[in-house]
Amino acid sequence: MTTTGAIAEAGARGAPSGPWWWARRRSMALDVALALVSVLECVLEGVQFADEHGLPGALGAVVGVPAGASLLLRRRWPVAVVLVSIAITPAEMGFLLSIVGLYTLAASEVPRRITAVLAGASLAGTLIVTFVRFEQDMAQDGYQPGLWVVVAFTVAMALGLTAPPVLLGLYVGARRRLVDSLRERADGLERELSLLADRAEERAVWARNEERTRIAREMHDVVAHRVSLMVVHAAALQAVALKDPEKASKNAGLVGDMGRQALTELREMLGVLRTSSDGVVAEKPAAAQTQRLAAVAAAASARVSAGAAGGHDDDGGPVGDGPCLDGLADLVGQSRAAGMAVELSVEGEERAYGRRVERTAYRVVQEALTNVHKHAPGAKAQVRLAHREGEVALQVENGPSDGGADAGLPSGGNGLVGMRERVSALGGVFVSGPTEAGGFRVSAVIPDRVRAA
Repeated sequence: MTTTGAIAEAGARGAPSGPWWWARRRSMALDVALALVSVLECVLEGVQFADEHGLPGALGAVVGVPAGASLLLRRRWPVAVVLVSIAITPAEMGFLLSIVGLYTLAASEVPRRITAVLAGASLAGTLIVTFVRFEQDMAQDGYQPGLWVVVAFTVAMALGLTAPPVLLGLYVGARRRLVDSLRERADGLERELSLLADRAEERAVWARNEERTRIAREMHDVVAHRVSLMVVHAAALQAVALKDPEKASKNAGLVGDMGRQALTELREMLGVLRTSSDGVVAEKPAAAQTQRLAAVAAAASARVSAGAAGGHDDDGGPVGDGPCLDGLADLVGQSRAAGMAVELSVEGEERAYGRRVERTAYRVVQEALTNVHKHAPGAKAQVRLAHREGEVALQVENGPSDGGADAGLPSGGNGLVGMRERVSALGGVFVSGPTEAGGFRVSAVIPDRVRAA
């Protein structure tokens, strides 16, 4: 059992646990000790007062016991304790009761106007009783002091018995409230820091998951297209190996070229992931490297295609030129070399777009052609590119498969999702779905928010 569980179980059984329990025990012991002293004082003073006025001494003891014992209630009912002390003031009883009661009243949460009224009443009662008693004592001794002496003495006595406990109680109460306020503020700050830490951890987890998704999407776009073409060429090579050795040799060369390009792109992608911005391999993931993961996916394809790290991407990451719309003709040519009947049509005046825009457009066409190789072998495809004012529009449409041999390309089901995420990240619109003729169509409109430099 843990320490916390043991403390909780002990508290449930009523056993002592924690500093709060010990503080409460000390407070109770102090109250009992003060009450006993107060009872003893009240009994002695009550018996003396009864003897002076010809009353039974037991009466004074009977009155002094409950009056002194009322000090046990000072923390819960401080007003009642002060009222008791005021009530027995004429009997010259309860000086300790009055002092402790006024202190507790001033330190408590009782409204200040009630404290002022009760302190004033106690001061007035003490002043009157002291004045009368002083004159009586002086008369018995045969000494007649001046009035100013009597007034000065009684005022000093009354203030000495009333003001110090009240002022001390006000100070202690104010300090206690300040400490409680600071403690509550510290607890609130601790809760806030804990909440912020939890939120920061959640954001870090979300960021890591987001970057994993982005890196996986980029690797899928970079490698899957070339690997798909390799599989298509390998299938064609197997079909014509015996019938047409020359074509088989050509297809084998294409497969080798595609494999080398795929390996190069994969190596460059992993190099970007393993290398920090200054070219030093990191021993373990650091915070700065984690923050740069957002630029990894874009930097990978850019370094692969450009072979250099010049310039900056639209989002500030250091990249090369990367795949762009100028490479669509070569992309379509690769699919033609793999046996696909594909046409490319361009509308509007050609111009340069932002690098992220051109890269995204290229990846959409690349993934769409890869899907045709996978899911519609032998189908005809049409790639349309339209340059518009402030945006670029893309459409890749293929007809139904002509029943050609299926290359057996696996599909992870993430191609369309990745295209949609890329286009949506730039504020564009992506639509995909089957056509009435039995084919499939992929369309995207990407706004040109950032022009290329």
